[in-house]
Amino acid sequence: MNEPNYLGHRQRLRERFLRSGFKGFNDYEVVELLLTLAIPRMDVKQPAKALIARFGNLRGILDAPPEELREVKGIGSVAPVALKIIRSAAELYLQQSAETTESLADPERLSAFWRLRIGSLRDEVFEVAYLDSSYHLLIDGVDRLEEGTIDRAAVYPRRLVETALKRGAAVLVVAHNHPNGQVQPSDQDKTLTRALVLAAEIVQIKILDHLIVSPDEVFSFRKAGLL
Repeated sequence: MNEPNYLGHRQRLRERFLRSGFKGFNDYEVVELLLTLAIPRMDVKQPAKALIARFGNLRGILDAPPEELREVKGIGSVAPVALKIIRSAAELYLQQSAETTESLADPERLSAFWRLRIGSLRDEVFEVAYLDSSYHLLIDGVDRLEEGTIDRAAVYPRRLVETALKRGAAVLVVAHNHPNGQVQPSDQDKTLTRALVLAAEIVQIKILDHLIVSPDEVFSFRKAGLL
């Protein structure tokens, strides 16, 4: 029995990747290679192209809810789970890198960290990173303190300080997302930030920054001179 044509194509994609990573790959070919891990017995070129057509790029695909991914012809039920695993693995990689060798004092590193974690979520969430005095992330040092609706997440200074003291943190970075894509702080955001800073100062904990993120933009209170 002859080998299906798509098997040879898959092998060539994998060999290209092993030689030079994703250099020279079309966007759909990157998605196609990922789909081969979850869909073993089908040509996945057309489903990959359909995903790009619907969600725009790889990031849009990885950020999409599984139920929307399943609506694309040929994707099935396993591939959406695999894509979520890939995305979560990337988040975990960034967090563990920060826990071991990288200082989070760099604003660009902070921005990339939270854009991936929460920038594309459809509900507003509020997270905090617990750092030591050298601005390294503590082990398991990121908590989601609040998860709200599409436009609201309530965070209380007392709770933030209590969790920081339990973790033994010297420095905090707080972040939340704006699902509407607009990262400019509201008056409520500014008031909350002042309250958090004051509460942390009482127990000699520093808030390094408060970030507001969307998939494409980040507002830094520190960079804007509001912290």
